[in-house]
Amino acid sequence: QVQLVESGGGLVQAGSSLRLSCAVSGRTFSNLHMGWFRQAPGKEREFVAASLWSTSIAACADSLKGRCTISRDDAENTVWLQMNSLKPEDTAAYYCAASTSLGLTEYRNRYSYNYWGQGTQVTVST
Repeated sequence: QVQLVESGGGLVQAGSSLRLSCAVSGRTFSNLHMGWFRQAPGKEREFVAASLWSTSIAACADSLKGRCTISRDDAENTVWLQMNSLKPEDTAAYYCAASTSLGLTEYRNRYSYNYWGQGTQVTVST
């Protein structure tokens, strides 16, 4: 069973940066496709970023390009999400997700992921 544990969330001021971590256990990490999603109150869970091991794709949502970086270290079984120039609208619970099988057109779809963490809250104040 794959377990994902997020950390690094908190209360930050607009314009600051934050680095979220997701530690993975229970399966060979290097064979997992990893994603980050977020969900604000009353809104759908939306794609933030993904790292696909088979193709070396590391992509952020179009709305976050320039402010978002996803990275992973297979030796540390960890994936990170770096968010810069944070805005109040970035306030949400951020979730790490893992998939054992993901197509190139599927990584933005939350239903493509098999495993999820509990989430870490990010609150951006003005």
